Amino acid sequence: MNFDRAHLIEMLQECLPGVDVFVVGLTVSDSAVRPKVTVILDGEQGVGIDECAKISRRLARRIDEAYGEDTMYSLEVTSPGADQPFTDNRQYARHVGRSLKLKMTDGTEKIGLLEGVEADGIQLAEEVKEKTKKKILPAVLVPFTDIDQAKVVISFK
Repeated sequence: MNFDRAHLIEMLQECLPGVDVFVVGLTVSDSAVRPKVTVILDGEQGVGIDECAKISRRLARRIDEAYGEDTMYSLEVTSPGADQPFTDNRQYARHVGRSLKLKMTDGTEKIGLLEGVEADGIQLAEEVKEKTKKKILPAVLVPFTDIDQAKVVISFK
């Protein structure tokens, strides 16, 4: 069974009204026997298990209607893990006050405190190392277009 990814995205968008979340990823495995559809959702306040379950039920009904109830597949609707890079600019807002690790489009890396989110970028107070101690620079605007990848720095303090 081959799922049409564009059709799945369309069906998924139809399942979202009434739920304050957005799609950050949708993948379909290559397995011809039992493909796995994985949907990753996020929201400004995060995503709870209840929202994932509700959308999973809605999407499963739509897949069954479109491809037939006898279609063999596995469906996983989840939120991004703490170590997953951001894939949507809307993900930054709920992480204000946390440290981020950025890979820039020019190949450099930055680590710093996310102090705010603006329409065209983020306010980042970069952490730089000077000899044996760390120094925090005043926050500057880092345009989204300059960011190749962003992840939350997980701290166990």
